[in-house]
Amino acid sequence: MQTYHYVLASQRFILEEEPIEEVLKERTRHYHEQEKQIDFWLIEQPAFLEAPQFAEIKAKCPQPAVAIISTNPQFITWLKLRLEYVITGEFQAPCEEIPDALASLATVS
Repeated sequence: MQTYHYVLASQRFILEEEPIEEVLKERTRHYHEQEKQIDFWLIEQPAFLEAPQFAEIKAKCPQPAVAIISTNPQFITWLKLRLEYVITGEFQAPCEEIPDALASLATVS
């Protein structure tokens, strides 16, 4: 199992109020320069929130939610400091409750 760390907030906050696209583009560019493999993902309506252990967290976060998930805890800590009004945490996957850490409930239009 892998440990995944996340920041979670409303879709409106992450995608409209914060310049997250700019932040993630810069991070991606930096990773390419360092020849590092990408270890973060932006997930709209993350499926992991449906697991029973996330019921309280899901209730606290305005829906629809967006999560930035990473295997790098320092990146998530940095995002938390940068974004402020987000929920952070971690989980392990794959497991029975969370078979795919990066799954989304968003429909493709």
